[in-house]
Amino acid sequence: MSSKKEETASFVLRLSQKIFEAETGEHQIEWRGNIRHVQSGEEVRFSNVEDAESFVQKKLTSMTMKAVEDKPDEAQKGILSKSFDFWKKVATATPKLVMDSIKDPKKQAEHLQDQIQEQIHQISDAIGQKLEDTIGSKIELDNILPASKAEIIDKLDQLTSRLEAIESKLDKLKSTKKG
Repeated sequence: MSSKKEETASFVLRLSQKIFEAETGEHQIEWRGNIRHVQSGEEVRFSNVEDAESFVQKKLTSMTMKAVEDKPDEAQKGILSKSFDFWKKVATATPKLVMDSIKDPKKQAEHLQDQIQEQIHQISDAIGQKLEDTIGSKIELDNILPASKAEIIDKLDQLTSRLEAIESKLDKLKSTKKG
């Protein structure tokens, strides 16, 4: 019987940039940040990315070492090897992701929004199929999916109008009963 042990490490990364003119008249940019390990609340400030990398690496190494401490040596080696392979891939892909985000943050945000919308539609389709299998009829869940701000405002305006009409009818009924 195999057992699964799952640990989570979450980090909040904040970056700020300072653009200034050096004494030489040349424009400069300085990046600063802080990174917080959510589970422990520990936080460090940095002005070079290596400090942030070191912080994350220490936390993840500690987490991995605790997870394998009760395993036999051979199992530890295998787990650590797979963990290091994963981090090699992350180290290769992350710089491109960061650079792409810095170059065109709006494009990256739109790309993430598109991915989220696609996942929402996939989940909606799966739920719709599950409901159809369970109750025997298809229910369209598109009406439940998140709407745009304009659509939400339009729906609220419609609801407000309907509510005002109902209130008006109730007032007429009340005045008719009194008279």
